Formats: sequence, structure tokens, C-alpha cells
Amino acid sequence: MTRTNWAGNVAFGAARVSRPTGLDELRAEVAAADRLRVVGAGHSFNRIADTGGVLLDLSGLAPEIDVDTNGVSVRISGGLRYGDIVRVLDRAGFALPNLPSLPHVTVAGAVATGTHGSGDANRGLAASVRELELVTAAGDLITVSRGTDDFAAAVVSLGRLGVVHAITLDLEPAFEIAQTVYVDIDLDAAVEHLDDVLAAAYSVSMFTDWQRGGRTQIWAKRRTDQPELPAQWFAGHPADGPQHPLPDGDVQAATEQLGAPGPWYARLPHFRLEFTPSAGRELQSEFFVRRADGPAAARAIADLGPALAPLLQVAEVRSVRADEFWLSPTTGRDSVGLHFTWVLDEPAVRRAVAEIEAALAPFEPRPHWAKVFTMPAATVRPRYPRLADFAALAARWDPRGVFGNDWT
Repeated sequence: MTRTNWAGNVAFGAARVSRPTGLDELRAEVAAADRLRVVGAGHSFNRIADTGGVLLDLSGLAPEIDVDTNGVSVRISGGLRYGDIVRVLDRAGFALPNLPSLPHVTVAGAVATGTHGSGDANRGLAASVRELELVTAAGDLITVSRGTDDFAAAVVSLGRLGVVHAITLDLEPAFEIAQTVYVDIDLDAAVEHLDDVLAAAYSVSMFTDWQRGGRTQIWAKRRTDQPELPAQWFAGHPADGPQHPLPDGDVQAATEQLGAPGPWYARLPHFRLEFTPSAGRELQSEFFVRRADGPAAARAIADLGPALAPLLQVAEVRSVRADEFWLSPTTGRDSVGLHFTWVLDEPAVRRAVAEIEAALAPFEPRPHWAKVFTMPAATVRPRYPRLADFAALAARWDPRGVFGNDWT
């Protein structure tokens, strides 16, 4: 049976799928492979994880969640999802500062592709990484720690440097979040004051259809030890019932709202682990622009709103603080992420994405590595100052190109 990604738009071309159950088996598999890529939850929308060789699935590894209360960190095995670890951390009195919208994705996969949550003061998910244990192309197990020369290259690595056997994350004391959804938002006013919108709470997402007079919501996730949110906002008001980003979405799938305080892990994601939003019937794109360019970039997209409407399910606007990882889409610059969830029609979506890329071109957008984009490599490369250094490191660590594929 052919294995596909989350959306089903990519059928992996692997000669076989391997699901090792222990470190020795994993090391032997990697050392023997001519070509090998790792697949996690499959929540990618292009061929970043594809290979004609071995497709490696780490879900067979024994789950390990080792909380170090003295070091305020956790070491987890490479196949675990965020949803697998958050309750364990909370019971121990700890939290991660940020989470993805979907707790269904694997930690290693999200980190490797520069995936993020939201918040002006919050960096992407990779910023929590303290240490990686990697199986290299030779089958050796190495450890790369914060402060070492190669750390900033190895964390967001697109799977190009090795297989993540284990990952250690920094923690902080557990905290509570109250989530309020504002509805009937005036799109033009929110875009004009986008800086204020994104800075208004610990984590903020603006969901919109980019239609003036259409459906725009602001999902504000406030730490309960931070100031209260306003009662009215850009002509909008708090919803009087649970909301979903999509007009016809199942509100039971969304995390609890209406300002009810709850644990960090039950509010920072948009969706609950026990539901599978959209069941993969979608494509996704995302582009990152400088934080200062956010309002102008959002206006450029709003001007495209009518043309995007037939294909767009919903769009999301978030902010992310800069980090230092060489291949992170937010490396070296505070950013605004412009995210698009599309219907499952890849040819039409690619045409729409090309229009978005043209509209955003003055702002030098960086695409999310694991989503649909059409920018040629020659356009993307100059936006990553350390890309040549990364390529040189990959050539040293993987001289046979085991972890390469056509996409990388």
C-alpha cells in the first residue's frame, strides 16, 4: 500500500517503509541505506519528506518522556507528538512556552521545518531545543547541544543532517491560559492596526477570509497572570459561544474558549488532540515577512481577497519572534506569518500561491518549508544568509547524500 502525506496530495515514492523498534535497528537501517528520509505525522504538503529509498517511521521506537526537574528540561524519543508529552509535563508542574496549532504533529518534524506557534515574545518551536541526539548517515549516534558550533544548523535542518533519535527541550513552570475569540471584526481596521492586534495577548491569531465585509476573527490567548483583554475590539466583540476557524467547522474540535482559564496545553493549540481537523482534506501555504512589514503585507493580501475566495478555506495571521537557526523562516528577523488553508485542488492552489508570492515579493517573504509554494530556489536562497554554510555542513556530515532528495 502506497503511503501518503496528511493531505493525500503526495504519494511517497519509497521503495519500502521501515519502522524500527530500537536504536540498534535504527542505526543499522540508516547505515545500510543509499537514500533515506524520515516521515512523522505527514503534516507536510510538498515533497520535503519524499524519497525513492527508505521511508523511515519512528513511531515504533519505545516512547520515552524523561522530565529532569533539576535541569528544567525533558528528553523525549524522536517519534513522539506534542500531544503525547504535554500532559506528562503539566503533571510534573512544567510547560513548553509555545505549541503548534495541531498537537498531532511530531516534535522532531515540527522543529526540523521551523514550525511555530504565535506571540510577539514567543520564538518558534525550535527555540525550546536544548540538545539533539542524531543518527548520522554512517549510522553513528552523536549529540549536538546548545552552545556547540553546529547547533544552530542542526536544529532546523529539514531532515538533511541525520535522524533525530531523541530531543531535549527546555521547560518553564506550568501556567494557565484563557482563550477569547472576538467575532465581527472589521478587516481593514485590524490590518491597519495589526501591530496592536498581534501584541495584545500572549498568543494571538487573526483568522480571516480576506474579504472586506467577510468573516474575520481574533483568537486571543491570554496568560492568566497578564492583563485582561478589552470588551470591544475593532468593531468586534467576544463570541457568545464556541467558535471554529471555519464557518461550518466542528466547534467540538476546537480548544475551550469563552475566557475560561485552563492549562497551557489545552488552550495554546487551536484544536484538541482527540479530533482530527479536516481529516487532511486541505492544502496549506505560509509566508513569513518582517514584523515591521506585516501591515503592508496584509493589505497586499487583502487586495487579492476576491481572487482567492474560491480556493481559500481560511487564512491565519500570527507573529513570531526572531531566532538564530540557520534555516528557520524566522532566522534573524521578528516575523509575521501569513498562513493559508486551501481546498484540495493543487493545480489551482499553486496558481493562487504564485499570485500571493508576487504580491509579497517587495517584502522578501520566506516560505514555510513544509507547505505549498512556487518560488524557485534562486529566489529563496538569498533570504537565508547561512544557507551555503549549511550546504557545506551537510556535505561533510552526509557525503553520500543519504538524507538528500530532489526537493532538498
